[in-house]
Amino acid sequence: MDFDAIVVGGGHAGIEAGLALARLNYSTLFITQSLDTIGRLSCNPAVGGLSKGNIVREVDALGGEMARLIDGSMIQFRILNRSRGPAVQSPRAQADKNLYSKLAKMTLEKQDNLQLFQDTVVDILEDSTGHKCEGVVTERGRIFRSRVVVLTTGTFMEGRIFIGAFNQSSGRLGEPAAVGLGTALRQKGYTLGRLKTGTPARVKKSSLDFSQMEEQPGDELMQPFSFFREKSDRPQLSCHITYTNKKTHDIIRAHMHESPLYGGEIVGTGPRYCPSIEDKVVRFPDRERHQVFVEPEGLDTEEMYLNGISSSLPEIVQEEFLRTLPGLANLEIMRPGYAVEYDYIDPMQLLPSLESKRHEGLFMAGQTNGTSGYEEAAAQGLMAGINAAMKLQGKAPLVLSRAEAYTGVLIDDLVTLGTKEPYRMFTSRAEYRLSLRHDDADQRLFPYAEQLGLATEQMEDLFHKKKNGLEEIKELLRQRRVSGCYLRKHENLIPHEGKNCYMALKDPHVNLSHMDEAVPELENYPPAWLDHVELDVKYEGYVARQERQVARFKKMENILIPEGFDYSAAEGISMESREKMKTIQPRSVGQASRISGVRSSDIAVLTVLLNQGRNRSINNADK
Repeated sequence: MDFDAIVVGGGHAGIEAGLALARLNYSTLFITQSLDTIGRLSCNPAVGGLSKGNIVREVDALGGEMARLIDGSMIQFRILNRSRGPAVQSPRAQADKNLYSKLAKMTLEKQDNLQLFQDTVVDILEDSTGHKCEGVVTERGRIFRSRVVVLTTGTFMEGRIFIGAFNQSSGRLGEPAAVGLGTALRQKGYTLGRLKTGTPARVKKSSLDFSQMEEQPGDELMQPFSFFREKSDRPQLSCHITYTNKKTHDIIRAHMHESPLYGGEIVGTGPRYCPSIEDKVVRFPDRERHQVFVEPEGLDTEEMYLNGISSSLPEIVQEEFLRTLPGLANLEIMRPGYAVEYDYIDPMQLLPSLESKRHEGLFMAGQTNGTSGYEEAAAQGLMAGINAAMKLQGKAPLVLSRAEAYTGVLIDDLVTLGTKEPYRMFTSRAEYRLSLRHDDADQRLFPYAEQLGLATEQMEDLFHKKKNGLEEIKELLRQRRVSGCYLRKHENLIPHEGKNCYMALKDPHVNLSHMDEAVPELENYPPAWLDHVELDVKYEGYVARQERQVARFKKMENILIPEGFDYSAAEGISMESREKMKTIQPRSVGQASRISGVRSSDIAVLTVLLNQGRNRSINNADK
């Protein structure tokens, strides 16, 4: 073999997969169409957001790179939903897009065991049985052999962009598509579909009038995304908000016949949660205006991103309707908005490890699997890289459960339910989201990084320092009591006189700042640790209740289904459920119960059959 592993694609999934394999000491070839566009923030130049920020911190806790890249390139930081409960709070950072990409490329170049190579992969190599992947074939005819392959092709596999009547084979504006691989995978028996996404125009900053917009500054305290970085001292820039209006909508309606989306040229399904402005005007005809965020793309560029108004209308129409927005009357468009349509793999053809069911040793991650977003891609890439390494070691894969990570929810949804539209993570998808806060991802997941070998000594020291610090803070709160001398300063403490500070903090009207005199030592701890403890204490009862739900969930997850289980012989299970379980090949009764259309009565029969089989095995062993 030429290499232990090959990673195809230089986006956010590919970066994480390549680094994970190389850091676990496997010789890895990283193939991308362009070494100059590694880690490109193709659409919105931002990382994080609701539920997505949680995923970034999970990637960080598991030893991934995304959090470190955004920490080194952020130009604005905000905690979203700060006024709401902890389950829906999440960090988001605006990025300097060119710096982010530069840092990503430098990180890969400096990584031991990782070789970068520019070419386009057009096919995979099979062994003589046709059931095992042994490498890749490139556009220039190069053949590279390896023991495992990770495909992370993003929006480039058979990609095509659309701007009005103009369309061409492309993965991003000005960049060629990866042509050939989609066709090759179809010929090998894979089910592929077409998805669509879009991006708005980029405009020149000096052509805008910000006095007509609402300023949106970042948080005063710029927090690092990475748990292993103690502070961030990056410069901050403001974003701004403007709105569409009736005139905007009238122009769009008048030119709707020129939209490739509504003219039938685009057949791929687009994201419901992030529609183009054409979609918004059609779907919400009574809406008087739509919000548009005007966001900087970096410290050394004039380009501004118009978040919320993606379009594939002709360029001249885009210019016309954009100039109706407050502050944009004299705008100069630097890059037009466009739609991109591309091939994706039906993710139900993958195991929970993200390994293909059809080809052993072939893993897939990112938008290749039908997801949307840098964060979802990075999480899949990291897990695919980790599990490719576990495959090389002959060990069981790492499969995170829905109860321990958003990453677990993401992958379980994909491989169990599949997707017919670009999949995006939402907090509402996670049943146990109260236990999946963004600030405690390290406490949940870092032990895996230690076990795998993805944790450095410095990371381990910082993790255990924080873990011990959190316990110290809680113990101080348990030891100190609310006494009369503090009550005059903090009236909210009056009902808690005589209680220890830990119990008083459970009151939603009491916060840690009220404890400054009772526990002066708190000023010695980082603000992020104090916030973590406050949320732990306030939601302790709710989390305990959820833990009982998790215990019931784990019972179902722990009833494993043997590999090769014969569903056709499973009497008592409906034919429809048998066929669905045969296709998905669930690893547990819990996963089987989440397959769309499988009846609860069939799950009960499956459980009985598995228990009977287990009992027979035990009896035969005793004989």
